[in-house]
Amino acid sequence: MSRLLALVSLVLFVTNCAALAVLPDSTQPREATPVARAIEPSASAGGLQVKFRAKGKVYFGTCADPNTLNIASNSNILKKDFGQLTPENSMKWDATEPSRGNFNFGNADTLVNWATSNGKLIRGHTLVWHSQLPGWVNSINDRNTLTTVIQNHAQTVAGRYAGKIYGAFKLVVLSTIFTKTSDSTFNQPEIFNEDGSLRSSVFSRVLGESFVTIAFQAARKADPAAVLYINDYNLDSANAKVRGLVSLVNRVNQANPGTIDGAGTQMHLQANGAGGAQAALSALAAADVKEVAITELDIVNASANDYTTVVRACLNTPKCVGITVWGVSDAHTKML
Repeated sequence: MSRLLALVSLVLFVTNCAALAVLPDSTQPREATPVARAIEPSASAGGLQVKFRAKGKVYFGTCADPNTLNIASNSNILKKDFGQLTPENSMKWDATEPSRGNFNFGNADTLVNWATSNGKLIRGHTLVWHSQLPGWVNSINDRNTLTTVIQNHAQTVAGRYAGKIYGAFKLVVLSTIFTKTSDSTFNQPEIFNEDGSLRSSVFSRVLGESFVTIAFQAARKADPAAVLYINDYNLDSANAKVRGLVSLVNRVNQANPGTIDGAGTQMHLQANGAGGAQAALSALAAADVKEVAITELDIVNASANDYTTVVRACLNTPKCVGITVWGVSDAHTKML
């Protein structure tokens, strides 16, 4: 099934599943940030965003960058159906700071300007990630140097967009810090192994687990109102990786309360692989976080049932504030 047909099916599903929604009211307050509850992204009546919002959620989003914004058919669907945009590549480290202290925000600014002019929420993506990382960062061996580099990068990128998007820049501070080996497309070494143990990277090798707190605190300093997420893939069931992430979040927030606001599961899935979505979201929501989200949903050879299973899981999880699908059509996704 094509992505567009699956999205049409989702519109019909969300329209007819009011009984599954958890609607915020005075007796059942939503477990999310006050800023998130106040956001009203713009989209057309009858589209996915409006219908999802009517069920008590904040956004139904997708990824984009200037190369896809320039496609008229793609842009029209973004305006109609989606309430949130995630920059696919334009805010990653290699794009924003290719050499130390030299920042380039051309594509990121284009994305932000398009989103704000069209009334869309933005989730920043991403400040600290082992991949698409310039060689000069990977070559750092000194603890103080790397700490300063992380702080400067996080504060510069987050600070540039602080307060410009609905008063809250939804920022993915740490992306893909656990590894997925079941799919050869995503088998690069990450910061954690499948069993949740710390894995070697420039960040963990030089700073140990402390780099997590360093990165989040730097982003918080740049934008105190931001909703800061830790984001990962292969968090598709209540597995060891989910338990590792939950344990990490709880340790960080116990030591420094309020450091990490949210946990995101990317959910890059195979056909008929959505069965663990509810267990995964429930496990993440049990962590010491204000909210959770599905951040890069993509399902190879999916049926409409695969997508509706994931949507149902978010609707059934009070802390789940939104879903981001990774690309509008099959032509614009890294999975197909």
